[in-house]
Amino acid sequence: MKILKTTLGIVAIAFITLTIVSCKDGKKEQNNADGNHSEMNHDNSDGHHDGEKKAISMSENGSGNTQDVLDDYFSLKDALVADDNAKGTELGATLAKSFGNLDISKYTDTQIADLKDIIEDAVEHAEHISESDIAHQREHFKILSKDVTDMVAITGTEITLYEQFCPMYDGGSSWLSMDKEVRNPYYGSQMLKCGKVQREIN
Repeated sequence: MKILKTTLGIVAIAFITLTIVSCKDGKKEQNNADGNHSEMNHDNSDGHHDGEKKAISMSENGSGNTQDVLDDYFSLKDALVADDNAKGTELGATLAKSFGNLDISKYTDTQIADLKDIIEDAVEHAEHISESDIAHQREHFKILSKDVTDMVAITGTEITLYEQFCPMYDGGSSWLSMDKEVRNPYYGSQMLKCGKVQREIN
């Protein structure tokens, strides 16, 4: 029994070390790429515009307000990826309105009750984001991401979404993306690529 506990302890430590080294390697890549800072910004910018194009397309072809919420959520995520506190503030307010305007009348009574709870919580966190510095924006974005994921579990999505996971931020934190490529909203340029795709949501 003692040997088993020791072995499990060693395995757990090895896993944690591997995860941290993996993310730190990502950070080193970022630091090594500082010389190509403008090129990196250009690449990030391209990714951001691709996201915007997809969001616009999704909004036009989607089912209305749910797509508006997702559109605003992804714009907020992009602002945090870009370390843009001012844009995050603006988009937090926009997302709070989108959630407040969400039409949930077509769902079942149980789904409506669940969606009301999700909306109430999401509006509160989006409003906090609209009033906070970027560190606090990221704290609230973690909970907001769970709210959006819970919403999508009820409403569904017409495009493939990717739930991504960062093991380093606040004991492990998830977010949604329209792209497989990881762009970390919790660390931004500090550890842009830290994370992995956890699952696809269709």
